[in-house]
Amino acid sequence: MPRAACPKCGFNNPGGRNVCELCGTATRAEGADGATAAASVGRRDFYTEQTSNSRRSMVLLACFVLLVVAVAWVLGELGGLGPAGLLLGLAFGSIGAVSAYYSGDRMVLAASHATEVGADREPVLHNVVEELCLAAGLTKPRLYVIESEAPNAFATGRDPQHASVAVTRGLLRKMSREELQGVLAHEMSHVRNLDVRFATLVGVLVGTVALMCDWFWRSWRFRRGSRSTGSAGALFLILAVLLAALAPVASVLIQMAISRRRELLADATGVELTRNPHALASALRRIAADPQGLEVANRATQHLYIVNPLKASGMDSSALFSTHPPIEARIRILESMT
Repeated sequence: MPRAACPKCGFNNPGGRNVCELCGTATRAEGADGATAAASVGRRDFYTEQTSNSRRSMVLLACFVLLVVAVAWVLGELGGLGPAGLLLGLAFGSIGAVSAYYSGDRMVLAASHATEVGADREPVLHNVVEELCLAAGLTKPRLYVIESEAPNAFATGRDPQHASVAVTRGLLRKMSREELQGVLAHEMSHVRNLDVRFATLVGVLVGTVALMCDWFWRSWRFRRGSRSTGSAGALFLILAVLLAALAPVASVLIQMAISRRRELLADATGVELTRNPHALASALRRIAADPQGLEVANRATQHLYIVNPLKASGMDSSALFSTHPPIEARIRILESMT
């Protein structure tokens, strides 16, 4: 089926859809004679974008929780654990999350070969961040530089009091001050919106689903039909098999959708801090077009960066498993803001 580009953000939606999957804009409208015509697109402010993306993030999270509850209930009933299946799944899924929550930022910074820099070494970087901290009412984060010519940046830390922002040498060299401010405002917005904490919660749910489904498959050989006898038991077993097979994929899809929403939310919040959407749009365009590769990035850290650093590996940024929305869509949304 042919795909139709959204008139606002440019995202290629499946043919026949009347609302853009990415930005929610009406893509087609019915005329008086029943013919369809492209809908007119009005300009939106950053408050509208923030509200929309926050709401959709919470809807996705609610769907995720329902998926976890459904998997835990079905597998727990089949295995004779009942509601205890949900509690056990959440308990095991939380173990790794607690470790990541308190030490994940240090591991990410070390893996990225980031070096902390003071105001004496990078005065412009510190000055811009201090301005943004005043605008956002945040504690100044620790600042790091990655010695790579590929322009990029990321933020990490469980809360504003334990936040760190890392930028590459290429970002400092290749961006104007306004573009640098736009990028750093985006990263400070991740800190302000508690996105690392949000991602940790989502990670707990993904881990919980994976553990429960793995438990189901490993214990398959030991099942002796106490709950799988009769037509009702057979249907219950079929439902459990379908959930165990599809739930891990569905959980990752929801996780990626949430990640894309939080990126759009950080874009809108960054504009609130700077009141300059065109600076961030220009920075995104230049980062995406830069030919340099970021060697220290990998699949475990790609979601942290403002632009996916693995774009050169041929990944489709509009795919369902992408951590970031398409760059073209982000730029068009920013340029439509007032």
